[in-house]
Amino acid sequence: MSKYRKILMGAAAGFALAAGPAAAEKLGLGRAALPEEIAAWDLDVSPDGTGLPVGSGSVEDGEALFSEACAVCHGEFAEGAGNWPKLAGGDDTLDHEDPLKTVGSYWPYLSTAWDYVHRSMPFGNAQSLSADETYAIVAYILYSNYLVDDDFVLSNENFLEVEMPNADGFIIDDRPETEYPQFSQAPCMENCKDSVEITMRAMVLDVTPDEEGSEEGAVEEAAAVVEEVVEEVTEEVVEVAAVAAPDPAMVEDGKKLFKKCASCHMVGDKAKNKSGPVLNGIVGGAPGAVESFRYSKAMTEFAEGGNVWDAAALDAFLAKPKSFLKGTKMSFAGLKKEEDRAAIIAYLQSHN
Repeated sequence: MSKYRKILMGAAAGFALAAGPAAAEKLGLGRAALPEEIAAWDLDVSPDGTGLPVGSGSVEDGEALFSEACAVCHGEFAEGAGNWPKLAGGDDTLDHEDPLKTVGSYWPYLSTAWDYVHRSMPFGNAQSLSADETYAIVAYILYSNYLVDDDFVLSNENFLEVEMPNADGFIIDDRPETEYPQFSQAPCMENCKDSVEITMRAMVLDVTPDEEGSEEGAVEEAAAVVEEVVEEVTEEVVEVAAVAAPDPAMVEDGKKLFKKCASCHMVGDKAKNKSGPVLNGIVGGAPGAVESFRYSKAMTEFAEGGNVWDAAALDAFLAKPKSFLKGTKMSFAGLKKEEDRAAIIAYLQSHN
């Protein structure tokens, strides 16, 4: 028998096996799959919890597992790394022009997250996670989206109690019943509406057909908007100018010391979030103010308390972060020398 004939027969047998007993009997090839063979592939989990194995995992255990197996692609806090996807964030962005679709903002069912992690992750080593490890990692992803507390334990017993924010964001596709019949009718080509009227005017004044007296009113309205914007910008410029500029020598010293921070933070025009947030504008600013970054629960509560990152607060935080703010995820031990902390603050202020 030739090599190609063997290949074709093997492919036919595989098709018969996949197609089921009816196809196998019709073609006279292959055999019905054994229960254990079906079980090896039948790993999906339904939204109602069907298919979930017995097990549990805590946020605390999930954080360690996530750091070891997932953070290289998805970031320490599920904020994404490089071109790999973000798993946290994106709240209230689904109606934006560029929505951020994450587990917290977009996925309607927790079963989808559990199923995907269990079957496909980690990248390059799929199906190496036990059921308990999968529960723990999913619990940590939920925590990163502020959907559960840090002491939460996810299990097959409380799985359906977790409410996903976008659970009601999907609808049944009823287009075959509601829309398709409209497109099967002859299109209207003339006199399709009794009358056509202009109900709104564009901000660009030369694109809407002129109506008597309308252009003058639109110009006045646009001028009022411009005046309001100018006033706001002027107030901001005056406010910024009131802040004393940092000493250039201290800024230069701080720039050298900032190398200790650069593994987690960035500043400047092209700065982006890493495992820590961008620090532009932090001096005198509110804590937890970078919208695209997921802060710890402790930092969020600190921000909600109306605190401000003035020089005194930054100095105390940089001295001992974990003592100043218990629960912070900042792993840096702190700067012992007061002059080093002052230089770092001056450098950060230069990026306000």
